[in-house]
Amino acid sequence: MTDNTLTRAQLSEAVYKEVGLSRNESADLVESVLKEISDTLVKGQSVKISSFGSFYVRDKKERIGRNPKTGVEVPITPRRVLVFRPSDTLKNKVNNSASNKQFNLNEET
Repeated sequence: MTDNTLTRAQLSEAVYKEVGLSRNESADLVESVLKEISDTLVKGQSVKISSFGSFYVRDKKERIGRNPKTGVEVPITPRRVLVFRPSDTLKNKVNNSASNKQFNLNEET
C-alpha cells in the first residue's frame, strides 16, 4: 500500500476530528455509509453523491476476445462492471489542483 491511498481508518479519523463523534461512532458511521453504497450497487441501482460523482453498474454482453500472446479467440462471458463517473465539480477541483502543483513546481525552478 502506498502513502497516497486513503483508507477506512483515515476516513474514520477525519470524521472523528471534523464531526466530533467518538472514534468508534466515527468508524461505525463510515462503515454504514460504505455498506449502504455497496448494497445499493449490488442491487443494480446507481449511487449519486452530489458534487462528487456517480457509481453505477453496467452489464456487459458476451463477446469474443483474443489472447494477445497467441492470437487465439476466446469467449468472454457476460458480466457486470462497476463504473464511476466523477462530477464536473470534482473534475474541476482535481484539474485545478494539478495545475496549481505544476505551476508551483515551475516557480521553484
